[in-house]
Amino acid sequence: MKRKRRSLGLQIGLCVAAAWILNGCEKIEPGTFTAAEKMPFVPAQTAIAHVRETDQWYEAVGTVRPKTETRIEARVTGQVLDVQVSPGDQVSKGTLLVALDSRQMTSRLEQAKQALKTAEAGREQARHALEAARADFKQARANFDRVNTYFESQAATAQDLEQAESTFRQAEAGVKRVEEALAAATSGILQARAVVNESAISIEYTRIVAPEDGVVLKRFVEPGDLALPGKPLVALRTSGVLRMEAHVREGLITRVKPGTSLEVEIDTLDLLVAASVEEIVPYADPNSRTFLVKAAMPSLDGLYPGMFGKLRIPVGRQRIVTVPESAVRHVGQLELVRVKAGDGWQTRYVKTGMRMGETVEILSGLDGGETIGWGVPTNG
Repeated sequence: MKRKRRSLGLQIGLCVAAAWILNGCEKIEPGTFTAAEKMPFVPAQTAIAHVRETDQWYEAVGTVRPKTETRIEARVTGQVLDVQVSPGDQVSKGTLLVALDSRQMTSRLEQAKQALKTAEAGREQARHALEAARADFKQARANFDRVNTYFESQAATAQDLEQAESTFRQAEAGVKRVEEALAAATSGILQARAVVNESAISIEYTRIVAPEDGVVLKRFVEPGDLALPGKPLVALRTSGVLRMEAHVREGLITRVKPGTSLEVEIDTLDLLVAASVEEIVPYADPNSRTFLVKAAMPSLDGLYPGMFGKLRIPVGRQRIVTVPESAVRHVGQLELVRVKAGDGWQTRYVKTGMRMGETVEILSGLDGGETIGWGVPTNG
């Protein structure tokens, strides 16, 4: 019994409190009037609930992204020795971003240089051998011709001719062998030079520099990490242009075309800016049934890649009622306005919508054309 009495007393107390605040504790639907206020009310300001037509929007959720984002990757495998930039840093073309361990590449370069020297020495030896082989060939040919002349005049035997011809043929083959050795030495030099150049380029790849002027967006590695080809090290925004990338449902994609001017709403900055559609990816996501739309945005202070935004697409016209925002009273979660009723003023419950400057949209509770008053009661 005590619990029931306490519960009843609590209910009565809440009802009395609500009646004191709202002139009655009965439930009243939006748009109805309460009983007449006991205290006379003389508004400090009055206005007419304005009816107007406005555009109706579909808000496609999206993300602010840089128009040109470059992910710098390693071309060689190596341990990261130093990362000289952080997100937000301004960098110019050629600025060192990441330094990799180049000791292994340097060792390969030295080996390649030694191999090149060896190949060049081998080519010099082949040149000298060719000169000697050609001299022997010249002498053997002259001897063969002389013995052949003697043989024709029967001053030399057939054995002498055969021996001279054999020496001549051996000298001729020796010249060919040395010429082939010289060609191989020359080819070895070309290969060695290619290895030297490749090793030198690999050393250059251990110094990762900025390809263009830009701003560092992200760094993906720290000193001690292993850099691998294809693994991003740093992300750069190489231009100051940003754009909104939003997903538009397929039923509205015909309303969006390249060059169309739309509005982008950035809730964090409380901004509404104009954007121009630059690109529509011609492929619908089979899961969300949306198209990716990219719209260029102007440069604004405080606007950064990754921020949330909404691309507003007009879908028609709608009738709305607006009143000055200052005319709406807030009592807890309730929203009220005073409406002219005959010679007096009554309180009406409303539901507000979007704020538009100094006015606010009334979703329910007013039909438009009513006289709204606000201010302090004369004896309040």
